[in-house]
Amino acid sequence: MSRLFGTDGVRGKVGEVLTPELAFRLGQAAGRVLAKDAAETHKKIVIGRDSRLSGQMLEAALTAGLTSTGIDVVTCGLIPTPAVAWLVREKGAVAGVVISASHNPYWDNGIKFFNQDGLKLSDAVEDEIEALVKSQEPIGYAPVEDLGTVIDDREAIHRYEAFLLGQASFEALSLKAVVDCANGSASPIADHLFTSLGLETIMIGHEPDGRNINHQCGSTHTEGLIAAVKSQGADIGLAFDGDADRFLAVTADGDLVDGDQLMSIYAHDFHRRGALEPNLLVVTVMSNLGLKLAMQAAGIELVETKVGDRYVNEALMAHDGVIGGEQSGHIIFRKINSTGDGLLSAIMLLNIMAREEKSLKDLAASMEKLPQTLINVQVRDKQGWETEASIQGAIRQAEDSMGDEGRILVRASGTEPVLRVMVEGKDKATIDRLAQDIAQTIEKAIG
Repeated sequence: MSRLFGTDGVRGKVGEVLTPELAFRLGQAAGRVLAKDAAETHKKIVIGRDSRLSGQMLEAALTAGLTSTGIDVVTCGLIPTPAVAWLVREKGAVAGVVISASHNPYWDNGIKFFNQDGLKLSDAVEDEIEALVKSQEPIGYAPVEDLGTVIDDREAIHRYEAFLLGQASFEALSLKAVVDCANGSASPIADHLFTSLGLETIMIGHEPDGRNINHQCGSTHTEGLIAAVKSQGADIGLAFDGDADRFLAVTADGDLVDGDQLMSIYAHDFHRRGALEPNLLVVTVMSNLGLKLAMQAAGIELVETKVGDRYVNEALMAHDGVIGGEQSGHIIFRKINSTGDGLLSAIMLLNIMAREEKSLKDLAASMEKLPQTLINVQVRDKQGWETEASIQGAIRQAEDSMGDEGRILVRASGTEPVLRVMVEGKDKATIDRLAQDIAQTIEKAIG
């Protein structure tokens, strides 16, 4: 059996990789590992889920596993991932669990854990849980009198909404906004949240049915949002992914503003106000070269990490940083919440628009994006591609042809059987051709 935990918890196709049996055993193992050093009054774990059809099934199995070891489970139902990270601290819980596969299609699901500080588990703790899951020995049950209970806290999402409203620095902002919830976890509160801030909202992708999460909507499929912003004459579009930890925006004339551009907006604003202390921004290797150049011009240090919000968070903590994130829209405001928070990111953008009295298009001009092509290649096995001669040859040939005029990054996805090919440079036609050449070589070798 390969390693259970990827960069974002345990994830896979429901019924094949992720089953109720695995969820139950994960619950038992996590209960043993996470609570062994906790005081009796803190032996509770917060659980939330996104809108996938399999969510309730996996939640029931996971809850059974946790309570069987003496853990009390606080169940919050359909709720954004970052809300669970926040609630762990609010509740004084020993951990939080989110049942979600984020931006993946509905037939996938995942189980990811937060520790008592609302941060993702360390590799060492994940390894300890995984060893118990894979062991052939029974994990065992608590004595009957010590079994855990289930506490239904469906009001939790409203406390989280109140927390978000408290981050707005304006009383009301008169904007017309199209809001796309990806038929996911932002759906229960996004309309009320943004209308409470004075926006005239047009809601799309806000009617989850268990199967339509992320389907042609949300931050990974922004075509519908762009069309709606233009047809409705809106001032802005707000896009979230299925578990609401990602956020992207759309300008009034239909231009997509990605995570790199958003981070440029945030960093420049914090820098101007003397709030970027220390004076740095944490990004990943996928960030556009244009962001690096914009930060250099502003005198802001750029700290670069591997892809994955956990690595961004680790770097933020190591440097005591304030802002970090990914091009995909995972943005972490470390002093406000402990993980990427899409709804919070949207409010932080609205704060700047209100403060500067500028449109999103004007704010997004704080950096110039260099052309960048990203191709996802489905592969049989994402292990060992680094030693495949044909793939390495194609990469070297592309690098030689570009010289110092761009860069190439090929990496394995942490959550899917996919290799991601990214080529960046000055000429769009050239980078498209080079990216296709590498992708076709990968597909021929291991696709």
